[in-house]
Amino acid sequence: MTLNDVHTTARLYLCTDARKEQGDFEQFVDAAFQGGVDIIQLRDKSIEAAEELELLEVLHAVAQRHGRLWAVNDRADIASLSGAPVFHIGQKDIPLRSARKLLHDPTVIGLSTHSPEQIDAAIAASPGRSGLDYFCVGPVWATPTKPGRTAVGLELLKYAAGAVKKADEETVGGVVLPWFAIGGIDLGNVDAVVEAGASRIVVVRAITEATDPTAAAQSLLAALDAAAA
Repeated sequence: MTLNDVHTTARLYLCTDARKEQGDFEQFVDAAFQGGVDIIQLRDKSIEAAEELELLEVLHAVAQRHGRLWAVNDRADIASLSGAPVFHIGQKDIPLRSARKLLHDPTVIGLSTHSPEQIDAAIAASPGRSGLDYFCVGPVWATPTKPGRTAVGLELLKYAAGAVKKADEETVGGVVLPWFAIGGIDLGNVDAVVEAGASRIVVVRAITEATDPTAAAQSLLAALDAAAA
């Protein structure tokens, strides 16, 4: 998978911690990629920079074997040092323009959004302007991975779908800005997410807590296909 595939075919994005408790980070990410996950982001606030870089070397090697993408969260310096192909930031993290100055030219940058105003700003910062490559909308439902963050609900997904469609119609050549729904998404509600207009999802517990990560990823992709049919 090349960087351009973030704009075309990437549908299933996984965020995982360092899996210290399980002690199976390499085996886990390998199983997730085998199940069809397109991008895996290491997101763990409990680890130091040196350990994160070591784990990213592992993630890079596994992703390369599967021809998939991997991502760094929040830390532009870590993303630059590790050569991460994807870097993700939140609304209160390093500004997009600053991140671009620190990262390698082909790095894909994504942004979290939680409101209509933030979605509009993300679309306005699409490639060719400030260099944003994708955005996420959520959390759709409350999730323990983002304690204290208010759920945005399905209505914000509908807003994002409409805003991107409008921008695509109004922009010469199309806006080509993919977006992902995130927050509490699993097999039990993915059909509602697709019905609201999302075709790409970010998950955490739906795979990280699965007994069989490969099967869990396969089931999520099958559910995306079935809901979109």
